[in-house]
Amino acid sequence: MPETPSSIRVSPKLRRVAELAKEGPEVAFTTLAHHIDLDLLREAYAATRKSGAPGVDGETAADYAENLDENLQSLHDRFHSGRYQAPPVRRAQIPKADGKSTRPIGIPTFEDKVLQRAVSMVLEAVYEQDFLDCSYGFRPGRSAHDALEALWRAAMRVRGGFVLEVDVRGFFDALDHRHLREFLSRRVRDGRIRRAVDKWLRAGVLDQGRLVRPEEGTPQGGVISPLLANVYLHHVLDVWFEREVKPRLRASAVLVRYADDFVIVFARKEDAERVLDVLPKRFGRFGLALHEGKTRLVRFEPPGRRPPGQKSPDACDRSRHTQGSSSRVFDFLGFTHHWAKSWRSGRWVVRRRTAGDRLTRSIRAINRWIRWHRHLPLEVQQAALSRKLRGHYAYYGITGNAERLGYFHQQVIRLWRKWLSRRSQRGRVLANWERFQRLLVRYPLPLPVAIHSVYRQAARPLS
Repeated sequence: MPETPSSIRVSPKLRRVAELAKEGPEVAFTTLAHHIDLDLLREAYAATRKSGAPGVDGETAADYAENLDENLQSLHDRFHSGRYQAPPVRRAQIPKADGKSTRPIGIPTFEDKVLQRAVSMVLEAVYEQDFLDCSYGFRPGRSAHDALEALWRAAMRVRGGFVLEVDVRGFFDALDHRHLREFLSRRVRDGRIRRAVDKWLRAGVLDQGRLVRPEEGTPQGGVISPLLANVYLHHVLDVWFEREVKPRLRASAVLVRYADDFVIVFARKEDAERVLDVLPKRFGRFGLALHEGKTRLVRFEPPGRRPPGQKSPDACDRSRHTQGSSSRVFDFLGFTHHWAKSWRSGRWVVRRRTAGDRLTRSIRAINRWIRWHRHLPLEVQQAALSRKLRGHYAYYGITGNAERLGYFHQQVIRLWRKWLSRRSQRGRVLANWERFQRLLVRYPLPLPVAIHSVYRQAARPLS
């Protein structure tokens, strides 16, 4: 995943910019770059992740920190004089969850990350006043769990509606530069900032010594990419849906978007079908395409409201690849959303469980890590596996997901035992379950826990 500005609060230096942006939603800012001074660059440096791999220049964060003041002063001078040259992004291949194939990622230079962070902080002060409540991805103070809660509340309020599950084909690679520049011009016309953004768009990718300059897409791995993506979809989708689509619908509809991943909950089927019909045309106007095999309309209602002859939700759990599917489940942000009876009230409620593909991916990643590190000391393995389990629980630990959290925990234990028993002749004694249980007493792994409680959500009004 690219680094994002989502954890950055508005700097005290930029509060006045945010106030002006809020007071004048139609105002275009012509002077913003002067806010990028040495103090803001130091803030940006402090907020930039230091553990990332080096870019094309080979410089690490530690190297950059050796002469930090001089480096930031040089960066400041080059940015304001227009002499800053955006270096190409280094392309690297990382293993996929299956362990057999790889996927490309982009690695900017550390200095480029710092400047992108600073520019993102300035742009964020403006655009956070514009972005709508339906947008959650890569924004300050918002998370994937906030998006999941908004979706849960919308589905519970409708109780028997239709969900349009949308997949945008290769969004970050297909984003049209011409349209992006036009969208940016509506709010930001500062020459130095706009030239910097253009340089990043044109910087290109260095792949095995070959420089490729794509004419579409955002900077791979760039700190600024998620913000640019949010600006793009703010105009293409969010504003269009709120101001043009919703007033024409016969009943309520709620859009929930996290970056380029979004769903829309409708109260009426005819509204959902109308939007499904027009959405590809809308996206096509801006150089984007929907993935036909992954975009579908789902009848999402409690089983008690099932029309005669319709299959049970379990039977059609995975019939997910056609538009107009009758399946009562859909996936969003790594969770499969479904209806289940509350053990407290006996009413049908929306529940979330870890999506099957995400669960498989996580188990394969654990298997690969244990296999490669099984010869490390046991206390080192225990500490690493504990961190991985807590990280899994921190995201997937939602009320109602106990079964799949427990399954993941059991698989980690099973795989640890499997690979420890194969690391030497002496390790074979751990194939005995009683012996391995004694090892777990000495080196315990954290148990599953629901970090995010649905009951706190249920206590809030749905209106």
